[in-house]
Amino acid sequence: MTPPTPRAADLTLEAFSPPPAPMVPRYLEQVYWWAYVHPKAVQTFEREWLVNAILFGNYARLRDLALAELGGAAIHGRNLQVACVYGNLTPRLRQNLAPDASLDVLDILPVQLNNLAQKLPADERVKLIQGDSSSLAAANASYDQVLMFFLLHEQPEAVRRGTLAEALRVLKPGGKLVIVDYHQPLRWHPLRPLMRQVFRKLEPFAMDLWNHPLREFLPSGVQLASTDHQTYFGGLYQKLVLTR
Repeated sequence: MTPPTPRAADLTLEAFSPPPAPMVPRYLEQVYWWAYVHPKAVQTFEREWLVNAILFGNYARLRDLALAELGGAAIHGRNLQVACVYGNLTPRLRQNLAPDASLDVLDILPVQLNNLAQKLPADERVKLIQGDSSSLAAANASYDQVLMFFLLHEQPEAVRRGTLAEALRVLKPGGKLVIVDYHQPLRWHPLRPLMRQVFRKLEPFAMDLWNHPLREFLPSGVQLASTDHQTYFGGLYQKLVLTR
């Protein structure tokens, strides 16, 4: 006998409730509370001059390099930015979206998503999503391009590997993953001793990107059509572009 169709009043609340928000990783609360988690951190770091100073005057250059890889003044397709960014990277990205393009920005911290929302005008092409970069809810091959801007150096190795694997999973065939992050500078670089101390005291996972190429953190057996790797500012920064 077929059971009767339940009435609306019989349905449980869970049937209509959204999935629970992902938990903030413990490492993020313990290590980066001062930079991203605490509301006062957002008030402190959301300044163009400060972001540029932290990158020794290279913010605009690195931002524009990332945008150029995505399409420059005309960014097409479905795009995913993994993690919010201080500064005007995302507003510039939105400005450069083609009329039929879209942008999803994912971050696990509501405070970061709220901060970004205040920097963006209303735009139906842009969606802000709370989620875990190492466990994306998106379907396989659902994005044309994925951007990670100074994210991977802030993640423990296991999370970094998961984030890269997920980014490649959601890329369409021929899709592009654009990564801009730290890199081991040349031995003569005058900022090398300073950055080593900064990483040891404030960013304990960042030295991984000095000691290992980013390709070492990719999932084994991943098939790539092309790889383009460039370094900048005496090797302190890198851009890695992977085509699925």
